[in-house]
Amino acid sequence: MLERPAMAKRRKAKRNEGRAPCFWGKHAVEAALANPARSVTRIWATREALAAIDVPSGIPVEIAAVTDLARHVPRDAPHQGLIAEVEPLAEIALTGLLADAPGNGPLVILDQVTDPHNVGAIMRSAVAFGAYAMITQDRHAPPESGALAKAASGALELLPWCRVVNLSRALDEIADFGYWRIGLAGDTDMTLDEALGAKRVALVFGAEGAGLRQNTASHCDALARLPISEAVDSLNVSNAAAVALYAATTHGAS
Repeated sequence: MLERPAMAKRRKAKRNEGRAPCFWGKHAVEAALANPARSVTRIWATREALAAIDVPSGIPVEIAAVTDLARHVPRDAPHQGLIAEVEPLAEIALTGLLADAPGNGPLVILDQVTDPHNVGAIMRSAVAFGAYAMITQDRHAPPESGALAKAASGALELLPWCRVVNLSRALDEIADFGYWRIGLAGDTDMTLDEALGAKRVALVFGAEGAGLRQNTASHCDALARLPISEAVDSLNVSNAAAVALYAATTHGAS
């Protein structure tokens, strides 16, 4: 009996879910090695790439040619001669994350943003602009992966990432901890600068193309837009996040 293509894809995806992720590239691998919370289980590297990093004793290392390394990563992945097999980071509970918030660093909330390159780029901007943590749904966000880690350029190891079952309930809990929740949307009159206030801020970004879901928007304290030129319809979500994080960080600065 022939297997239907859709069923085969689902089974392949299910098999892939159980595999340990592989990170590639100098920044992603070095950041993973430097993170005490991250377990690195194996390294594959060229001799040249291995000479440029410090691998703790106890981690198995396999010297390989560039062509052999390509077997461990997606086609044309820029591995720079360095690949690490890792264990995913431990899950973070939302209540504990919020209770331990040290200051006024903004929260980044992603509503079904699924592209790992966008999520990684958002994490990089979040770290650059002093965000405290990122919160996503558990089922509608990409897993830790080489593509995400490469785009994050080390930020995956630095920014706490909390996955929740229900984003609306999480937004209610975030409000209980004193955060002002601002949803980024293009079809509103209020600008982000007008929406920012004295409270700690949670910036909520919608999915690529679709934007914020209605239920998510209804759990925000304000909806705001970036004042971009009329010559451009919208910004990519990772670009919008970078601009919004900069605005939140510098708001009220003299």
